[in-house]
Amino acid sequence: MKVCVYAISKNEEKFARRWAENMSEADEIYVLDTGSTDKTVEILLENGVNVEQKTISPWRFDSARNESLALVPTDADICVCTDLDELFESGWRKKVEQAWDDVTTSLKYRYTWSFNSDGSEGVVFWIEKIHARENFRWIHPVHEVLEYSGNQPFSKFVEGVQLNHYPDKEKSRGQYLPLLELSVAESPEDDRNMHYLGREYMFNERFQEAIETLKRHLALKTAIWKDERCASMRFIGRCFSKLGNMTKAYKYYLMAIAEAPYLREPWLDMAYFEYYRENWLGAAYFIEYALKIKERPKTYITEANSWNSVPYDVLSIAYYKLGNIELAIENVKKAIRISDESRLKNNLKIFQQGKI
Repeated sequence: MKVCVYAISKNEEKFARRWAENMSEADEIYVLDTGSTDKTVEILLENGVNVEQKTISPWRFDSARNESLALVPTDADICVCTDLDELFESGWRKKVEQAWDDVTTSLKYRYTWSFNSDGSEGVVFWIEKIHARENFRWIHPVHEVLEYSGNQPFSKFVEGVQLNHYPDKEKSRGQYLPLLELSVAESPEDDRNMHYLGREYMFNERFQEAIETLKRHLALKTAIWKDERCASMRFIGRCFSKLGNMTKAYKYYLMAIAEAPYLREPWLDMAYFEYYRENWLGAAYFIEYALKIKERPKTYITEANSWNSVPYDVLSIAYYKLGNIELAIENVKKAIRISDESRLKNNLKIFQQGKI
């Protein structure tokens, strides 16, 4: 079975050697370099990577990825798309081959998109960038996805394959917003990119535009995935909160809970909203309900602060403010077991002294 890795690059010299070595379980590695001015190409060639250079103008990620896929020979059985700031945990190739069969067209595998400052996992979900050579192409200028043109696509989850993302934090994401605006202009009925555009407006603190765009997402007939609808409602709530409209923020947080009560995120957004209003009883109630949800979904909708020490940390403070020292101590200890940070330990000392 022939396995090929392919990627795009531009000024990635700090990652190139490490990435090439990590991808060496593949039979062949192909990279389309889109205009590096550093030693990226030189380092990749030194490490046995097949490299071609081409300028993509106007820039869009789907065009670049399709050009990089075109470098992969047609006799490849399995194509693996990664970026140079991503690394597989060892043994991935064997697990991929074991999972692949004659009807498989793509595989879904675990992806850690971010890590917390203490090294623990942050945002984790499952992605689908391992695929057959034929009948696939990338679509959308940004947040690009694979589109299958064959008759019967068959995707499966493969356990044990783990890809980790170690991004360059100095890189700007300034190109994302105009590309998302282009993506929505090209495909105004695409609910996924409408949601992403609204989220990007929120990240850029363009709160009114975020609200309007996220409402457009919710109004689309194709916007039926409850998890993503819930996220749009949560983000609208956050935007209204930033704009000082607490009544509408409260409304949308409640709508988010009603839309997807099986997710931790809406319960916690509501809890933090109550926390910052110093409604300690409300904060404790909503966090306790969130923590009853034990299974972390395999989608990108999950947020790091829903599954790390933060809920227990905030819950401990809420109980402390309510005068329930026993529950405050119990929950800060749970937070410390997840994150051994000095602030939490100091809180434990304060709680144990029983001082408000």
